[in-house]
Amino acid sequence: MGWFRKVSPEAKADGHGVAKRKSIWTSLLPVMACGAGLFSDGYVNNVIGSVVTILALRYGDVWATSNAKHYLGDIAFAGTVVGQLVFGYLSDKWSRTNSLVLSTVILLVFTALTAGSYYHGDTIGMFNIMTAWRFFVGIGIGGEYPAGSVGCAESTSELKSGTRNMWFIIFTNTMIDWGFVFGAFVPYVVAAACHNEHLDTIWRTSLGIGVVFPLSLLILRIFLKEPEEYQKNSMKYAPIPYWLVLRFYGFRLLMVSLVWFIYDFSAYSFGIYSSTILANIFDSEQAPLTTVFGWNTVINLFYIPGTMLGAPISDWIGPRYALAAGVTLQAVVGFIMAGDYNKLAQPEMVGAFAVVYGIFLSLGELGPGNNIGLIAAKTCATGVRGQYYGIAAAVGKIGAFVGTWVFPYIIAAGGESKTLSAQYPFYVSSSLCILSAGLILVGVPQIGQDSIGSENDRFRAYLEMNGYDVRQLGLKKGDTLESLGSGQIEREPVVVDEKRV
Repeated sequence: MGWFRKVSPEAKADGHGVAKRKSIWTSLLPVMACGAGLFSDGYVNNVIGSVVTILALRYGDVWATSNAKHYLGDIAFAGTVVGQLVFGYLSDKWSRTNSLVLSTVILLVFTALTAGSYYHGDTIGMFNIMTAWRFFVGIGIGGEYPAGSVGCAESTSELKSGTRNMWFIIFTNTMIDWGFVFGAFVPYVVAAACHNEHLDTIWRTSLGIGVVFPLSLLILRIFLKEPEEYQKNSMKYAPIPYWLVLRFYGFRLLMVSLVWFIYDFSAYSFGIYSSTILANIFDSEQAPLTTVFGWNTVINLFYIPGTMLGAPISDWIGPRYALAAGVTLQAVVGFIMAGDYNKLAQPEMVGAFAVVYGIFLSLGELGPGNNIGLIAAKTCATGVRGQYYGIAAAVGKIGAFVGTWVFPYIIAAGGESKTLSAQYPFYVSSSLCILSAGLILVGVPQIGQDSIGSENDRFRAYLEMNGYDVRQLGLKKGDTLESLGSGQIEREPVVVDEKRV
């Protein structure tokens, strides 16, 4: 209803010489195709928690004494880091769309293999092979981040100004959050259908359903075209001057990576409140699976208001301020929760506890959850955007892994006091929230609606100033500098703050 993208001079004209307009749905299609795959990532990442719960019930002591107990839930972290780094490079030097298709196929194949894990009837062997498949699932998940998110960011340039950040968030972080919700809800439905029995059927079906989501996007992605910004400014057939890139973007990449590290590092400590809520509602060891999975779904639903309501805020005040405001408010709530832990942790206060905890999670999504990926995708030039994003995301995932190892020591610092052991992690995490707000305000520029175009212009000017032949940017296969002649490639002017540069 009137939401149309601005028509560029290259837009095809109809028979009367009038430029054709694309509806919002036509313009949104590539944004959705690039970003919506993150739904599957949220699902397969979260469903493993329910699967581990079922495996513990089904296999008892065999599971409890196996190595898989320690690695199955976390092995995807390692694969994700590998995928983020490898596909960051491939999305720059090979193809955005081909990288997306490849990561989708990897995710699809190894999710299916995980669901069908078997090893000659040997239970321990099955656990080990499942762990191996989960590593490769992590690679597929990691590939979605640089390949999907940077393509999604570049495709938003086709949308109406004033809505671009919102649509990026809806098809990236919001998709991940809904994936987490369904990752908790589907095991609940399957367990209810099985009347909390047939445990093998429940965990295999819950994993297998994860194949449906990437499969639904695969065909759409096969026919997806490269984003226009990538076609114009890629370094696919040009040498990447890494030293110049490091000088130009090194400090900014460091700031974005540190904020992502802190966010993931801290987020895992907050999981203790989830356990407290559940422990105050039922005995997790005696409760039926439908009760456990039902409440797990409720807790994951807390993410949704923050990401949905926060999406337009990133357009109104900009991602930089939205992130800083979100983590600052989250820190305030975190300090309050830690300070009043003795009161909030009582069984009769579980309702209030759940509400405050929900506000806390929502603020996390409104701030860094929504905006750290957006900032990583839009603060770098197109030619190296995939690698820039991949490195920042990988550092964040390493932060999550480090957090799972460090926070037990912070908890242990509370000694025999259960109150102090619960409070210390949140005092640390809330303090880190304040630090990340300062880092993002000092180290990252404001992101406007045309940041992708203006960032390409800044980087191009910097390369020219340092003697790099910018005619190489956007070269097509088979083109040579000689065939382009001595003139510069003609580009559209980009509007930045209503001035043409």
